[in-house]
Amino acid sequence: SLYVSEYFSQSAQKLSFYSWYGNAKLFHFHVPEDTVLLRWLLQASRGKGPECTSMEITVHFRHGAPPVINPLGTRFPANATVRPSYNISITLSTALQNTTFVNVTTPAAGDWFIAAHLPEAAGRIEVKGFSTPCPYMFQADMFVLRLTDMPVLEPGVPMPHTVVSPAKPLHVKVFVPKHASGMRFQLSSCVTSERRACNVRVLLGSITLPQSFQRSLTCTGSINCSLALDSPPWEKWLQIMVESLGTANASVSVEMLASFTVCRPGSTSSFLSFISLNQSQAGARPGAAGSSAPAAGEAPHNVSSQRGSCLQSQPVVREDLDVVSVRYRLLNGPSVPVNSLSPTLLLLNLNTGMDSGGSLVVNLLLNKTSVSLANATVVACVSAASPVLSLNATRNCSTAFSQGYPLSVSSSSGEAMLIVLYPQTDDWFLSLQLLCPRGQGDCTSAEAKVTVFAYLTPCFNDCGPYGQCSLLRRHGYLYAGCSCKAGWGGWSCTDDTKAQTVGAQNLATLLLTLSNLMFLPAIAVAVYRYYLVEASVYTYTMFFSTFYHACDQPGVAVMCIMDYDTLQYCDFLGSVVSIWVTILCMARVKKILKYVLFVLGTLLIAMSLQLDRRGVWNMMGPCLFALAIMVAAWVHHGAKRRHCYPSSWKRWVFYLLPGITLAFIAISVYAFMETNENYYYTHSIWHVLVACSVAFLLPPRDKHKKPWAWSQKLTCRYQICQNDREELYAVT
Repeated sequence: SLYVSEYFSQSAQKLSFYSWYGNAKLFHFHVPEDTVLLRWLLQASRGKGPECTSMEITVHFRHGAPPVINPLGTRFPANATVRPSYNISITLSTALQNTTFVNVTTPAAGDWFIAAHLPEAAGRIEVKGFSTPCPYMFQADMFVLRLTDMPVLEPGVPMPHTVVSPAKPLHVKVFVPKHASGMRFQLSSCVTSERRACNVRVLLGSITLPQSFQRSLTCTGSINCSLALDSPPWEKWLQIMVESLGTANASVSVEMLASFTVCRPGSTSSFLSFISLNQSQAGARPGAAGSSAPAAGEAPHNVSSQRGSCLQSQPVVREDLDVVSVRYRLLNGPSVPVNSLSPTLLLLNLNTGMDSGGSLVVNLLLNKTSVSLANATVVACVSAASPVLSLNATRNCSTAFSQGYPLSVSSSSGEAMLIVLYPQTDDWFLSLQLLCPRGQGDCTSAEAKVTVFAYLTPCFNDCGPYGQCSLLRRHGYLYAGCSCKAGWGGWSCTDDTKAQTVGAQNLATLLLTLSNLMFLPAIAVAVYRYYLVEASVYTYTMFFSTFYHACDQPGVAVMCIMDYDTLQYCDFLGSVVSIWVTILCMARVKKILKYVLFVLGTLLIAMSLQLDRRGVWNMMGPCLFALAIMVAAWVHHGAKRRHCYPSSWKRWVFYLLPGITLAFIAISVYAFMETNENYYYTHSIWHVLVACSVAFLLPPRDKHKKPWAWSQKLTCRYQICQNDREELYAVT
């Protein structure tokens, strides 16, 4: 046999702490056909800085679809079927790099996915630039060993082969035809080169993760041994590996035979339904009435032929709506007839390679008036690769190499729903059959009508009112995940274990919005002291900060007066410009220079916020530059007057020191104390402290300006006006 090794690699990704599925880094590989050995090379590394500590990386594997993971231990939505993913842990301790190998023999061909993430996120809100997070990198490479000339076992034809040694097992494959209800594998004429009783083991099927249903058969002696499989995967190659369990130097000769039992489906009116569908969409045309007459005449013949078949196939149309969004429509109507003689089969096509990133939803609704027997039950099974054709006998909803998802409806419970999270890429089948209790009339003539709704959606129920459905991308592959808010969690944001109550959400909104009213004292002080430009900036900041936080709330207490991004930008701009104008006002520079710096600084701040809205230097840069101008101006004033500036100790004790203290406390709360849990009150404290510090730090008005005197301003007579620059008086 000729083996070919192939190597596939993807670029490394920076890992994140886990809070939702978007934090997991996904790797997508495609395993070719006839692969006998798959080896993953997993490389994890971390930075060298002091902020880097020992870390445990969790890696999940799955065949056919992204792995369904639950690191936080939250609840999944009702009616969702979840099977735990296969995962391993990689620890980065003293070493900067860790290399791990994972081997899979006889892996299933097709898509394989790897998801890696760090432990649960701490929930602390870090200001970009104040701290440097440690980079944890992860890279996955794939090696495959593929057999180029794998022998083909033809159905019904015995094939003699020789297993050379235990170290070199024999690999063959057989193609499973469509409508195969069963397969029988038989091994006979087993002899060794030493003429002793042979001892071999046969493995049928490929390994899939997280669950593998590979079937094993051990044959000892020369006695023929066989294995029967129900519902093998349709239209797929089935790998068979035969390995010797004897001595190392002895070869084993065997003869293999594979045979299939093919199910004859009942005749369907799919072509006639397709013609009628086209006619209904195109409208009335000449000859339309004549073409529908044979369909009505053939209806009794179709019913009689369905009674003698092993399954009844219903035509289904796949309708693509959007990315990872598909609707399945039955041509014969939403209701399908279900009887007890043979299962009714619906094909749900999910084999495009881009359907595994959503959720498959199947909803069954029983028409209770259509069931003639009172205690009859319609059992259903949703399975991949091949349908379950023996619902009346087994009821366990399992096929040869997979476990399906059972459903049932009856007169007492007329509705059933199933949610398959990240369904694997394959042909999916929905099998329905009527089961009647013993001793209750003639079950063969009974029939039930079941309405079937099946669709593929990116996020089930659009993540609900407390979640946001996000479309994620890894290279060209698209998948969806739910980002939850207001304390809700779970795959579809249905876990209310840590959810905020409506009262807590209203309280958070009120605190974050009404705390901005603390800018009113600062505005009043600015207006009283004739700082009208500064007062306008504070008013702008108060307005947009109030409505930005009213729109930014995660729960139901939300009000957006304009686009969210616009509100956020205006809030950030107003905050930084408020600090800028306050410090420049404290510098007491000439008015013309102050207003030039106001405008120029505002333009530069607007540009920097557009480049990086959350960067710490967007706030620290203008603050430091304004502080440098203020210190230079104060030094100039002090040197000119030959004493400290500001000269009044009362100004320092009662205004500057309290204002500076409040500002430093506000920066500490903003940079080091905010978390996702305490955000609504720590950020409200930030609002209060900043607004109060502005009121304390604003300098007194110019000595030449008198307080606002509205009675004098509104009178109509000659007044004496003061010229601030020349200190001259003139009569107007």
